[in-house]
Amino acid sequence: MRPVAQRSQSKAKGWQQPVLLLLRLLIVGAALGVITGTVLKWLAPQLNTDIPLPAAEEPENRSPELGSFTPKQENQALSRRLADIASTQKDLKVGAFVLVLDNGTYAELHPDRPLSAASAIKTPILLVALEALDQAKLTLDEALSLNKTVVGGGAGWMGGQPLGSQFSVLEVATEMIRVSDNTATNLLIQRLGGKQALNSRFLELGLEGTVINNWLPDLKGTNTTTPRDQARAIALVETGQALSVRSRDLFRQTLGTSRTDTLIPRGWLRGVGGGAGEVNAALLQKGVRAYNKTGDIGIAYVDSALLELPDGRRVVASYMVEGPFNDPRSTNMIRALAAASAAALK
Repeated sequence: MRPVAQRSQSKAKGWQQPVLLLLRLLIVGAALGVITGTVLKWLAPQLNTDIPLPAAEEPENRSPELGSFTPKQENQALSRRLADIASTQKDLKVGAFVLVLDNGTYAELHPDRPLSAASAIKTPILLVALEALDQAKLTLDEALSLNKTVVGGGAGWMGGQPLGSQFSVLEVATEMIRVSDNTATNLLIQRLGGKQALNSRFLELGLEGTVINNWLPDLKGTNTTTPRDQARAIALVETGQALSVRSRDLFRQTLGTSRTDTLIPRGWLRGVGGGAGEVNAALLQKGVRAYNKTGDIGIAYVDSALLELPDGRRVVASYMVEGPFNDPRSTNMIRALAAASAAALK
């Protein structure tokens, strides 16, 4: 018979052995886990480069579709309608270009015929000025000094201020559009390097018929542009092909300050059924917002605009007319062309 002490030791060894075995298994398992993890970590870069992500896991393009200045399909019915309207006044030179930025539908009438730009030259000048802002070549608070070279007659108030008066770039650019100030425009032309520098930049932007030959007001109509160029200048900004987001907003905001609503806005309102009260307010009631810049030197009239339609489409449109001095048929022509465009696109 075994002693009691020996029996106790045997029992202790009996339960200790399974516990020790379990501990050994845990240690071995942990070691294998560490080794496996290290190997997988080492292989990970190779696996990532060798195995492409499934299509569903590829990063999404979060940028909104802004459209582009890409005429794709002609609205021939509208083009014919524009031609029919122009043919009623055969002694007027008429040009038109209309493009839906979202789908490339367009209509045109002599879109590349250079005509007198009048104050419509100010739209591409604004574009180049805001490009310079983006490139840190000027700042909005930079002061421009009034000098004899830039003083221009006609529209605006800056030319009536004492020589040496200073205005910020922001004020000059705004007044150039808001009240079509000619002296403000000349200040910007001078600050941006002069006529030839601007003409070179216009060409680089694809504005092939847009040329500054003289300081404003240019009553003889030597400065030229085309309906396509006018529409393109606005479209380059609206589609994000030119300018930063901040400058794009400023471009649209500045166009929105234009006071003249008697051409495209009034004609467009007629085309969507008319309305009472102030023109732009009546357009808003129809779900249309217009940002436009006109030109008027008596022998030439222009209006070019960005129009937001009720269904979200954006349209760039430009209508140009040359005719006898202060002939009301010229302005009536632009309104008729705008009305026809609105009716076709509503």
